[in-house]
Order: sequence, then C-alpha cells, then structure tokens
Amino acid sequence: MTEPEKTIRRRHEQTAARPSGQGAGRGFAFHYDENNQEFVLAGVMTPQDTAALAPMSEAFGAAAARLRGTMFLNVKKLLRVNVCGFRELSRLISIACENNPELAIRIITTSVIAWSSRRFERLKSVAPRVEVEQYDDAFYPGQGVLEDTSFVPILRTQTKMTWRHERDILPRHGLKPKMRIADICCGIGDFAALVARTFDPAEVVAVDHAQGSLAYARKVAAELGVRRVEYVHGDAASLLLEDDRFDFVTCRHSLQVFDRPELILKELFRICRPGGRVYISNEKNSHCLGEPRADSIQWSYTEVARLWEHFGMDIELGPKSRRLMMDTGLEDIRMESFMVTNLDGDPQDFADVVAAWESVYVDRMAVERGDSEEFIARFRKGFHDHISAALHPKGYAGWPIWVASGQKPL
Repeated sequence: MTEPEKTIRRRHEQTAARPSGQGAGRGFAFHYDENNQEFVLAGVMTPQDTAALAPMSEAFGAAAARLRGTMFLNVKKLLRVNVCGFRELSRLISIACENNPELAIRIITTSVIAWSSRRFERLKSVAPRVEVEQYDDAFYPGQGVLEDTSFVPILRTQTKMTWRHERDILPRHGLKPKMRIADICCGIGDFAALVARTFDPAEVVAVDHAQGSLAYARKVAAELGVRRVEYVHGDAASLLLEDDRFDFVTCRHSLQVFDRPELILKELFRICRPGGRVYISNEKNSHCLGEPRADSIQWSYTEVARLWEHFGMDIELGPKSRRLMMDTGLEDIRMESFMVTNLDGDPQDFADVVAAWESVYVDRMAVERGDSEEFIARFRKGFHDHISAALHPKGYAGWPIWVASGQKPL
C-alpha cells in the first residue's frame, strides 16, 4: 500500500459515516439503495467474528431474497476486508444465489483500491451468477485520450496561460491563506503546486485517476521543492475522502469530460465543509475565435463541440456551471469568464496549444468517429487558421474559460 493510500485509509477510518446499522471494524458502513438494487459496503470491515456482521448480513439477505434480476454489490469504497469478513460475504452471496434462482449478483470494484478486483474475482467461484466489474475500466468516454501521458507538456503550457488569470480570480471566489484545499481531477498537478506556492494553504490534497499523470506530478513537485501537496490516486465520482473536510475544493477543466458531471459535483459538495466553497472551471469551445479567417476557425470549433458530444462529453459546459452548481445545493454562486489570448504572453504558446488540440481532435477523435477525408481536411484547416491568427503580427486568437464557485450551506 502506498503512503497516499495509507493516508486516505487513516482518514476514512477516523470519519466514515454509518448510514445503516453498526459496522464491524472501525469506520465500516453499509446501506441498501432500493431504487438501484445496490448494496453498498464502505470503510474497513475487519470483524473478529461473524456476530459483529449480523446487521449487515441480515440487511443483505433481506434485500437479496426479494429481488429479481441483478443485485449490485458496490465495494468501491471498501478499503479493507479481513478473512472473517470475506468469508461472510462469500457465504451471503452463495446463499442468495442458491435460494433465489432469479437473482444475479454483480460486484462493482475500482482500480483505485488496488487489491479489490483481484480478491473479489474469487467470489465468482461461489455461485454461477456472480460477475465482477471494475467499473473504471471505462471510467469516462474520453479517458484513453486525456490520460495519455504524451499530452503532459501541452497541459503545462495550458496551465501557464490560464494561471495568469486565475491567480487573480481565485481570491474573488474565496481562496485565502491557511485553508485546507482539495484539487479534484488534478491532472499533472501543476495547478495544485501553484496554489500551494502562492496562497500558503494549510493543506493541499490533489486527486486524479491517471497514475501516469500523478507520477509526473510527484516528480515535478519534488524538483520544485513543493512539499505541501499530497498527490493521491482516486476516482472523482467516488472519492475516498471524508465528509466536510476542505475549505476550498477545486475541479478545473474536468466536468466537461464526464458524461455525468453531476456525480462529481455531488462528491465535491460532500467533501467541502459547511461554509466552504467549491470552485470549477470549464469551456465553451464553440466560442473560440480568431482573426483573420474567423469563419473557418468558428466552423471547426463548432464541430469540436459536436465531436465531444459524440463521445459523451460536453465541451460547451462552461456557461451551464451556474445551473449545475445550484442543482447540487450550493449557494452564493459567483461566476465569471476570461479569455486566454495570444497577447497574454508568447504567441507561440497559444499556437502550441492549438496544435495539440488538432492532434487530439482531428488525428484521433475524428478518425475514431469515422469522419470522411473531406470533413477531416476542412476540420484541420480551422485549427491551422487559428494557429496562423495567433502568430500573425496583426492577428488575434482567443480561448474562453468560465469559472464558477458556490458555498456549501452552513
């Protein structure tokens, strides 16, 4: 177990809620979601004997006896289970399948807890209708593209360009020194490092699902002497962080990548303390602009939005942020936008970012969608024209970002 995993486990053991019954082992919890036919186990299940698991066993048996179809056993937040606990789960599953021939059981695991899938695969042998699904094998539609470590250099350039704006924006959204900060979907970790160096936080925990990005983040943090950021492997839609922990929770350029952003916002809300703030940033790519050749540029970025929609993502999400935050239960919503341009610094930085977008959107995503050669040629031209606008001595190129924050009610 890595040090970050040990830290998460310690925190979860200290604070995990008990939604139903008494847990067995410190910080153990279980509950049954009837609407989704889902039985959820979380925390640390380390009973000394099966008697300690009686409330859980009774609830599981009662649910399994009356169900038809598939019962989902969600162990995405089960940090540890000992031999006694695992044997009891095996017994419960075996009895459920034996007594209810119309029942199948699907066990939902996650790669975030490294041992989980391997161990729960063993339960497939106790009954013929047991399946194990590591749900983050297909975590979100754009995962294969956006977790590619070859994209790392351009992500650093993007952060450099947006940070010029955000370092002034963040205080307007409530960021102050000595706060406890969580940066969810931290990517290569450069934003978390900049926040740590600029705002003197008490703590920064940065979470991402891509192991390659986290390895890079830890390396760069060590080289730069940034010691107050803890980079942790995690799932933004099912965080292994305790309730009400952080004063300021960020999630930048990420909700637009997920097909169900409301699930991540729910987690951001949960880990934010009452009175704390959740801060997000997202784009509306069809509003990217440039001169000269504005029409060509506009056409290609409108097609980017359609391309992302094809893959279940929404790169038009930026202006929708206020509604999403209000639907989550956040209050005092603050929202603004800024334009990253070729005039912010070196125009070549802007051109390099657009060239990287072309590589991902045209050479990979459009090809995977099966677009025609004629479409791809026109699609590519818009990016080339955007690069030309950025480098033209009289040109202008822009990339708009929306930021929003909301307060968790007291």
